[in-house]
Amino acid sequence: MTTVAFCIPTHNRLADIRRTLDALAALEPRADEVIVVADGCNDGTAEWIREAHPAVTLVIHDKAQGCIPSRNEIFAMVKSDILFTLDDDSYPMERDAVAKVRALFDGNPRLGAADFPQVTDEKPETLGWELGQFGQAHYRGFFVSAAAAFRTRLFRELGGYTGMFFHMYEEPDFCVRILAAGWQVRFEPVFRVRHHWSAAGRSEVRNHHRHSRNEMWGVLMRCPMPWMPLVAGFRAFRQACYALKRGWLLQEPKWWWLTLQGLTAALRQRKPLPWRAYRGWMQLVRSPHDDRAKWEEVFGK
Repeated sequence: MTTVAFCIPTHNRLADIRRTLDALAALEPRADEVIVVADGCNDGTAEWIREAHPAVTLVIHDKAQGCIPSRNEIFAMVKSDILFTLDDDSYPMERDAVAKVRALFDGNPRLGAADFPQVTDEKPETLGWELGQFGQAHYRGFFVSAAAAFRTRLFRELGGYTGMFFHMYEEPDFCVRILAAGWQVRFEPVFRVRHHWSAAGRSEVRNHHRHSRNEMWGVLMRCPMPWMPLVAGFRAFRQACYALKRGWLLQEPKWWWLTLQGLTAALRQRKPLPWRAYRGWMQLVRSPHDDRAKWEEVFGK
């Protein structure tokens, strides 16, 4: 039987991880594994997990290392076939979610990653939505780590998330590699994930800078020549347009400087992908679809 593991990083959000682990314990059937990394927690998170959920595999970082290194560490520990990644404030709403994940991957041997609909406070209009309101299943070029599952073998084959990103953009970068390797990434509305997203402690400008920096590093690592300079320029222009719209244009040099600081490291990790797959991924991000023949024309039968 296909096995499923839940993997969750957390940092000083005891109330959130308590709610999430209690929700996972109520699923029927339960996951085969639950792995949590307490990343620099000093709020009693580790102690509570040991007492309330002793079956959970707990990893403790005395000093916070960030969500991407934390996810990579616990992803590498997974023994199950399917790795289901969550945030500490997200969990499946339907009790049979584990069974549905198994059926989804068993029924599609080419499915590499699946992204599930989120009922989230970040988008208040989704609160109370039923499954039918999230649209139809389709191929896509990204997933969200708060509500996604992928084959554990892909993590090992493709090298997992890019550690130097620290935070932001790890999912699109991983997706382009999944697609280039001939695997599908799909949105599958078979159950909902409740994401208790909060804006507290988040800086929109800082996240924009991190995303822009990491996106540019991703171009340097993945985009083949001679298109790489053109795509890099286009990305910088698009980010500047967004910053202008939001009133941040004068702050754009901050992420340019951050990008330059990691330029050598990004180029050292450069492994360009075939242009056909890279261009197909960019098109899929902008225009998701559910045309199998169209998908196979780009990424292979």
